[in-house]
Amino acid sequence: MTHLWFEPEMSGRLAGIGVDVHRQPVLRPDRSVYGYTVDVRLRAQPGYRGQPFNDVAHSAYLALDLSALVGANVAFVSGTTGMLLGDLTLPYAPGGLVLEVPGSFANRADAASHLRRLRATGVGLSLAEYTPGGCQDDLVPLFDFVKVDLVRGPHFAELCIGSVRERNVQVIAERVDTEGAAQFCLDHGVDLLQGPLFQRDATPIPRDFTVSEIQCLQLTSLLSTNDVNQDRVVDVICSDPELVIRVLRLVNSSAYGGRSRVDTVRRAVVLLGPRLLLSLTMASLVGASDHTIAGLWYMLSRAVACRTLARDETGYTVGLLSAVAAQLRVSPADLVARAGVSAEVGDAVVMLSGRFGPILAAVLAHEENDLAGVEATGLAPSDVAEAYLDAVAYSLGTAAALVDSRN
Repeated sequence: MTHLWFEPEMSGRLAGIGVDVHRQPVLRPDRSVYGYTVDVRLRAQPGYRGQPFNDVAHSAYLALDLSALVGANVAFVSGTTGMLLGDLTLPYAPGGLVLEVPGSFANRADAASHLRRLRATGVGLSLAEYTPGGCQDDLVPLFDFVKVDLVRGPHFAELCIGSVRERNVQVIAERVDTEGAAQFCLDHGVDLLQGPLFQRDATPIPRDFTVSEIQCLQLTSLLSTNDVNQDRVVDVICSDPELVIRVLRLVNSSAYGGRSRVDTVRRAVVLLGPRLLLSLTMASLVGASDHTIAGLWYMLSRAVACRTLARDETGYTVGLLSAVAAQLRVSPADLVARAGVSAEVGDAVVMLSGRFGPILAAVLAHEENDLAGVEATGLAPSDVAEAYLDAVAYSLGTAAALVDSRN
């Protein structure tokens, strides 16, 4: 969830309205990202007498840079009444736009004509709040997707999935936030899953680290200190030919390279700096590829958000290690021990304690749209949300560069 206030100098018509922007991944069964939901929700300051909320929501969507929030993936956007009636301009998403249609709109007598008109323009359609056995059944074939909310229980979900399947429409399961829920979706042939990319209840998989992974973890330890020993960093990188290639490719890429080519690891280490080298190390650990770019983006967003909220580079290490442990499905304690980081970092990652623990806890809760969880940490939800939105936009380019450094 991301919170923004439209200030008067930005737009007088939107002054006094708080906009919460919710973003969650929509995953294929193999956990690769198909798209992202982007949903704005509004809150007015006391005494607000401005535009109707529907108009403000539409303006907020147009103000968002969807390419920075979803990249080249499909954007699932909650359709406002104006969008669905054709009165207002649709937001642009380079990877394709799917309008989510609320159940209240689908129950309108003229819903079918508006849905056919929208389909004719090439926009995708997704039905939310579906209830089988009623008037919505006749409209289901007009949709590309139907969302099924798992919070309403497995029996209801099974009824919905079966009804949608009979009409040859794809099913998106919402609130898939546990491994049990993900397995339910697999067992019932759900097409797409909506929820956090990293489930907190995922059972760690015991494993031995390879020599290359141990070198990455050793490098993590070196890069996580306040006084980085560049000589040792260079030695560790040079002991792994693949790391050497990745470091040189990254420093000479269009994103980070200068006019002259860099031919030595030592010069590359100086130019890239500890933070970017740490990101590259973690990307090497999880195996960066086109398939995992969304995972890298998520990992970096968590790390950058933690750093922003902590106002300390250590926050970046905490967020990144937490994300890597979840991505690899290894025990955070085991990863921390292997990485050899400080007790302060370890306590934050493993027990969510110490100076950085509440910050990581707030970011994790934010990723799950758990407002109460954010508030329980003592941090302001608006501060956490703003930091995360900025982190998402900042991290996309870095994630893409890290993938390119491997290819």
